[in-house]
Amino acid sequence: MSTVPDRRPHPSAVSRIHACLLGGALGDSLGYAVEFDLVDRIRERFGPAGLQDFSELDGGVHFSDDTQMTLYTVDGLVEVLEWANDGIGADANACLWLAYLRWLATQGVPAPASAPVPQPRWLDTHEVLKHRRAPGNACLSGLSTGEMGTVYRPVNPDSKGCGTVMRSAPFGLIPHIPVDSVYKLSSDAASLTHGHPSARQSAGAFSLIIHELVSGHGLQEAVEAAEAYIRGLPEPCQELLERLESALEAADEARSSAGTGSRGPGNIFGPEELVQTLGEGWVAEEALAVAVYSVLATAPADGGSADPVAHFKAAVRLAVNHSGDSDSTGSIAGNILGAYYGEACLPAEWLDALEAPEVIRAMAAQLVTVTGA
Repeated sequence: MSTVPDRRPHPSAVSRIHACLLGGALGDSLGYAVEFDLVDRIRERFGPAGLQDFSELDGGVHFSDDTQMTLYTVDGLVEVLEWANDGIGADANACLWLAYLRWLATQGVPAPASAPVPQPRWLDTHEVLKHRRAPGNACLSGLSTGEMGTVYRPVNPDSKGCGTVMRSAPFGLIPHIPVDSVYKLSSDAASLTHGHPSARQSAGAFSLIIHELVSGHGLQEAVEAAEAYIRGLPEPCQELLERLESALEAADEARSSAGTGSRGPGNIFGPEELVQTLGEGWVAEEALAVAVYSVLATAPADGGSADPVAHFKAAVRLAVNHSGDSDSTGSIAGNILGAYYGEACLPAEWLDALEAPEVIRAMAAQLVTVTGA
């Protein structure tokens, strides 16, 4: 595999945090418009290239449960850090569980009487978060048991849906904590709803990618560092490693043959080849692999970052135009590029169309405040 030189941007930590959350919401929103469409239907609706822009959507722009749950992840972490800043140790996973139970209530699903009753917080006051936007079955069923799932006592033990990955970017946004802590926070929180090792390890790998980017590393370097961490686990999930390796190899080929391939610009996979090689994204390791491929395959071949907006648009478009879980793959790709470039990559006209950006920015600001970023 060739090494791609990387001329890295240097946005502030504040810019990365805001852009990671906003970028994820943008990718989620574009993908949500075609989430359940096969690629032939996408082409029928939007033309041969598929959905390219929010201006093509006549039904309004909406984000899905992916952004909802990401914001509740932020809120759970903010509560943990608020306690810590007051000199009080709190159980991080318990705070996240309570946050997700509050999200469950927004979906109209009651928790059993045995479950704790969380205290309401500011995030719960916003009607936009109370819409039901195709929430994942395992997230609903795992939380509605009223049991706090753990690695050792999992709920949904066989589920490896992408509901763990799509909500896990915030774990990588906490500055100045060790890599092991990032992985533990993320994988433990995944166990609250999904018990399969791939669901936990994929969520942990995604959070590590975000952590590496926020720490100033390059895109490919961040993915390779996360992959190496997973390989070093006592029982690494081979299907996750295989999907990540396939994504890295395919992206490397796309960049090295830019402009010469038969698939399209930069020899990038078409939608059919993408899902055949990496999967549709409904399960955790596939969603992460599709997003990683989309981000790396559309990166400048020389590692440059001359036009972050163009890169963001190209990656998100690639991530959502396929027969699969388009909102999750788009969301993850948007999170990654937001964490890498900061707000410089966010298309202004897309931000203008975004639903409830003030809520997303307010949660980013809360995370900035409690972390001292």
